[in-house]
Order: sequence, then C-alpha cells, then structure tokens
Amino acid sequence: MALFSRKTDDTKEKKAKAPAAKAQNAAPMSTAGKASLAHILRHARITEKATMHSGAGVYTFDIAESATKREVMAAMRALYNVTPAKVAVVTVPTKVRRSMRTGRVGVKHGGKKAYVYLKKGETITIS
Repeated sequence: MALFSRKTDDTKEKKAKAPAAKAQNAAPMSTAGKASLAHILRHARITEKATMHSGAGVYTFDIAESATKREVMAAMRALYNVTPAKVAVVTVPTKVRRSMRTGRVGVKHGGKKAYVYLKKGETITIS
C-alpha cells in the first residue's frame, strides 16, 4: 500500500459513485420535520417587555446564532402550527460584567433573538 499510488482505476470508480450517493441523501433533507427545526427556537424570552408585546401578537424567542428569518418561520409553522406575518431578528451583544463579590471581570454572552409577529387573532401558548 503506497501513499502516493499511481492507480487511477480506483479513483474513477469512487468519483462515479459519489453523485449517486448525494442524490439518495437529498430526499430525506427535503422532508424536514419537527426534530430538525427544534434547535432553531431555543426558548421563549420571558421578560416584562416581551409579556406586554405578546398581548399585541408579537412573541419573542431566543434563537440559534446561525438561524435565519426563513428558518424561524419554518420552525414556527412546524412547532406551533401558525404562519408568522413578519419575523425580525436582532443580535444581542456580549457585555463585560464585573463581579461585585470578587471583583473579577467576566463576559455575559449575547446571542440572537427573534420577534415573531402573528396575524391578528392568532395566538400561541408558551409553556
């Protein structure tokens, strides 16, 4: 078994099989279910401001940092069976905080949050 083999027959066969394998894997990805979208919405953001907005049909969620507006919309459809009218994504900045007890400086990590606007009359229950 040579490290730099000059055999070309094996590599041609592998290249011919590779596109067929990709086509087989493409089918399960198109049927996205609840399990594949569950990581997008981490949890509801329960604050005084978010509670006031929920009365007007605007719900706030902490979301994954790699999530996009389209993924948040798809996750809302799959998990809560509602179609959002609008989604606004906001980046929460990291903040440097000092401990009052020890005096050490630490970092409070940020993230992303999404404001989900529902159509008039639609509500969701957050538990």
